[in-house]
Amino acid sequence: MNADHPAGATALPNDLPSGVPTDLPLDRAGSDWLASALAEVARDPDSITRAFAFAARRVGRAPRQPETDPSGVVHGTVDDAARAALVVALADAAGTGPDCAERLVSLYRQGDAAERRGVLRGLDALTERGGDAGALVAAGLDLAADALRTNDPSLVAAAVGPFGARYLDQHTWRHAILKLVFQGVSLAAASGLAARADDELDRMARDFAAERQAAGRPVPPDLDRLTKE
Repeated sequence: MNADHPAGATALPNDLPSGVPTDLPLDRAGSDWLASALAEVARDPDSITRAFAFAARRVGRAPRQPETDPSGVVHGTVDDAARAALVVALADAAGTGPDCAERLVSLYRQGDAAERRGVLRGLDALTERGGDAGALVAAGLDLAADALRTNDPSLVAAAVGPFGARYLDQHTWRHAILKLVFQGVSLAAASGLAARADDELDRMARDFAAERQAAGRPVPPDLDRLTKE
C-alpha cells in the first residue's frame, strides 16, 4: 500500500469524536488503526504520544482535498486529521484543564512539523465542536504564535484555522494572514476571513501590493480578498 495514497479507501468509523472529519480516504487497515488508537486514548491518555508518532505510517499522508490542495498545505492531510481526532479524544478523556494543555504542549514541542500541525488541527476540531476550551486556549495561543514564527507554510496555515480565527488577537491575526499571502498560500486556509478583515488589514494589503509592484514582482491574486474595492 502506498502510504501517501491508500488503496481501497473507506470512510472513517462512525464513532469518531464529534468535530472530527469523517470523509477521509482511509483503507480498512488505516480506519481500524485509528478506531483502535482513539479507544486506547480514551482508556489511557498517555497512549496519545505513541499514536501521534505512528499516525502517518498507519493512515498515510495524502492531502484531504487533492483536487484543490494537492500539497495538503491549505486543508491539511489525512494524518493531520487523524492526529486531530486523537487530540479530541484526549480532551474527552482528560478534560480541557491544565493536564490536557500540558500534554498538547509536549506533543507539539517534541513533535516534528506534521505532529505540530496535528496539535493545531486538533485545537481547530475542538473549537468547531464548541464548549469550554478551558486551559487549552492559553496553551493553544502559545503554540499558534510559535507556528506563526516559522517559515513552514503548512504550520502557518494550520495556525489560522478555526482556533486562530476565534482566539488570536487582531494584530497577530492580521500579520498571520499577510504572511500566508507572502508565502503564496491560498487564503482559503484562513477561517473567518470575511468576519475578521478590517480597515487596517486592507491598508496592509495595499501597502504590500504597492511594494511588490514597485519591485517589479507579481501581486498575489489572493490579495484582492483583503481589500474593499
